[in-house]
This record gives sequence, structure tokens and C-alpha cells, in this order.
Amino acid sequence: MAVTATESELLIARERGVVTLTLNRPHQYNALTSSLIDELQGAIDTLGSDRQVRVVVIGAAGKAFCAGHDLKEMKARREPRVIEDIFARFSQLMLTLTRIPQPVIARVNGFAFAAGCQLVAQCDLAVAAVTAQFATSGVKYGLFCSTPGVALARNLSRKSALEMLLTGEPIDARGALERGLVNRVVESDALDEEIARLAQSILAKSPVAIGVGKRTFYEQVDAPLDRAYAIAAQAMANNMMSDDALEGIDAFAQKREPRWTGR
Repeated sequence: MAVTATESELLIARERGVVTLTLNRPHQYNALTSSLIDELQGAIDTLGSDRQVRVVVIGAAGKAFCAGHDLKEMKARREPRVIEDIFARFSQLMLTLTRIPQPVIARVNGFAFAAGCQLVAQCDLAVAAVTAQFATSGVKYGLFCSTPGVALARNLSRKSALEMLLTGEPIDARGALERGLVNRVVESDALDEEIARLAQSILAKSPVAIGVGKRTFYEQVDAPLDRAYAIAAQAMANNMMSDDALEGIDAFAQKREPRWTGR
């Protein structure tokens, strides 16, 4: 995999339609500085408009996925406007993850705590090593994980989310799988292979259908039932008019593999 950018806090690699963003602060457990948040935002913004990119993977260097926000930086810059700005920018990043057309997969190699757990929850999909752990641990330090709670509440049942938020106690990878926080759990040495398998399954599908489907999912998921069906029906009607949909129907009828054009 060729590395195309080597900034100190974020690595970017491309391989056959898949771009991997790697948090690169291993000695700080990949804690999120304000500069790393900005780098992630810039990378996601750029990738979202790149038609050659079909899947985005967010991973981390070292033994941890992400320890959350860099609390040392926050303490050193303890001014209301500065702190509010950091949380606002990270919230904007979370929204951007849902708004780009490409599926975003979290590659969870180690513990994901606080905002790190939020990042996993906000990605479209997540694959975790069996050794990974997840926690919204801020409550242990007098800082309730309110923003991570937004993503948790949209992935887990309310009681499961609140248990994590109120206790701050970690759950293991199997527990995260049972609660719906991650999609798959594998041995650590099989993590990249499993993500490649998942990405390949997405790459085999029409980019038009994937983009429409992701956008529609997030538009309808919190809407009232009647509005959700209206959104979905309109999306399917529009999707049906695409060249890829016609190609897919022809390929099915002719018992051959489709040849997607992305139109």
C-alpha cells in the first residue's frame, strides 16, 4: 500500500479505490488534538468529492485506536471559546462522515475510549480486533461523554448506551458486537484481511447505488415512518433512472457480471 501523505498526525494511503486514514500519535494513544481533527476534516472533505475513492477506512497506529480528545491540550487551553470550538469541530467531522457518499469503515485495532468510541460509532461500519475495548470513560473524570452519547444512542439500545455513559466501564469486542457497536470481530492478525473482504464486497457494487443508499439511510433513519417511506420511495425512483440500475437489471437477466459506469 503506497503512502501518499506523511503528515505527523495523520497518514493517508490509497489502494484500488480504498483510502485508509491512519491516526498517527501512537505514543499518545492517538488522542485527538485540534490539529488532528482539522487534518481528518480536510481529508474527509477531499475524499468525499473524489469519484475514484469508493471506500474510506479509518485506523490507527500502535496498540490503541483512540483514547479520545487530548485532555492535556484542553487543560492547557482552558478557555470556553477554545473548548467549545474543539467540540464543535469534532461534531462537524462526525456529520461529514455520514454525508460523504463513500462508506466509512472503522478499523479498531485496540481500545477506543470517549471520543474514540464516538468515532467508531459514527463510522458506517466497524471491524474490531478481538482484543479491542470500548468505553465512554469521561464520567470517571468528571466529564460526562455527552457528544459520544449522540453516536452511541444511534447505534445501541438506550439502556446499553446509558450503561456505558453512566458507568464509564469498558466493554470488550464481543460485547460491542452483541450491542451493535461493531459489525465484525476477528483475531488481531486477521483485521486487515477482514476489512479488505468487507471493502471488496462494497467495491463490487454500483457506486451510484452505494452513494444513494447511504444518503437515503441517514435521511430517513430518524424521520417519522410516513416521511421515511416518502424519502426512500423517491430515492429508489431516482436510483432506477440511473445507467447503473439499467445495467444491473440487464446483467441479472443475462446472467453475467454487471459493468458499472458510476452514472
